[in-house]
Amino acid sequence: MSEQKQAQQRIVIVGAGMAGVQTAVALREQGFTGQVTLIGAEPHQPYDRPPLSKAVLLGKAEDSAFDVDFEALAIELRLGLDVTGLRAGDHEVDTEAGPVPYDVLVVATGAEPVTLPGTEGVPGVHLLRTLDDAARLKPVLERRHDIVVVGAGWIGAEFATAAREAGCAVVVVEAGDRPLAGALPAEVTAPMAQWYEENGAELLTHARVAAVEPGAVVLTDGRRLPAEAVVVGIGARPATGWLADSGIARDPDGSVTADERLRTSLPDVYAVGDCASFPSARYGRRLLVHHWDNALQGPRTVAADIIGEAPRPYDPVPYFWSEQFGRFVQYAGHHGGDTQLVRRGDPAGPSWSALWLRDGALVALLAVGRPRDLAQGRKLIESGARVDPDRAADPSVPLKAALQ
Repeated sequence: MSEQKQAQQRIVIVGAGMAGVQTAVALREQGFTGQVTLIGAEPHQPYDRPPLSKAVLLGKAEDSAFDVDFEALAIELRLGLDVTGLRAGDHEVDTEAGPVPYDVLVVATGAEPVTLPGTEGVPGVHLLRTLDDAARLKPVLERRHDIVVVGAGWIGAEFATAAREAGCAVVVVEAGDRPLAGALPAEVTAPMAQWYEENGAELLTHARVAAVEPGAVVLTDGRRLPAEAVVVGIGARPATGWLADSGIARDPDGSVTADERLRTSLPDVYAVGDCASFPSARYGRRLLVHHWDNALQGPRTVAADIIGEAPRPYDPVPYFWSEQFGRFVQYAGHHGGDTQLVRRGDPAGPSWSALWLRDGALVALLAVGRPRDLAQGRKLIESGARVDPDRAADPSVPLKAALQ
């Protein structure tokens, strides 16, 4: 793209979370000289979300604003503005303040938490996704309320950890038979149930919520759990409802269907981060990755494609981490049902790993308190290296030394 054409271009990014902010920054870092407008639904300065369930919630930090000088980068911020629709034929997005024209549009609206049916308007029911959510929950922890957490997934475990650290009584209600039932296989997650008990949080599995009343959660088996506050963490879905009448291709789960360069089915429209799926040649399937690292990496591909650099296909090794119950849990890759599980260390101990191999090649890794395993394993996954299962199962052998 010529410098003259660049200078005349208007790029609009919808969504001011990690993916949107990093797209704007990447455009400037890669030399884009045209107009960049970042639209965010929240009124706050753009901020990072992981600290919300930790430092911000516990009062150890006021906020988690990105350390980005938007003015110096000539990035126009339009905050507190809801985008309501996309008219691709007119190259405009509709907002509460009127239409905004674009030459190139980047959809980076992320994901929104799934609500618990029947809890709308019930006092004391909380989600934990935004800075305002964290602000509402801080006094709950300060007053050491009895808390029921619905969902033993990543966010449920992280919030339960913070609540126990604050001295709250915590009961976690999980419909499945174990923590992280929807994310990892039973043989890996079963030992994690003990983490709750060790930290004074009660975990109820096979437990479904029938109703939430002021002061109590009622389960389908009739049990009533005292609850001065209820925190719901039962998953998230792509925040793409505003695209319903746009003609853009979406997957059945609502995510925008992007290609290997994160382009959508509409001309001059990209999608990145939690709201977009992409084809992975590495794993032979389309991936939807709701994690921070994907929102950090994808924008570089989008920026390079916009300025005409012909980037390599976007095919990262997915990565995420979670801090819960005094443990640092990391995961890299993607595993399916056709893999061999190799244990590395004792799952009842403080540190261990689990490896997934396909035809001898390492494709995924879960590391609990073993960051060196994660660092080495991630490189092995990226290179497609084959490992010796017996050597890899020995925790005293560095993973990089366990090659076949």
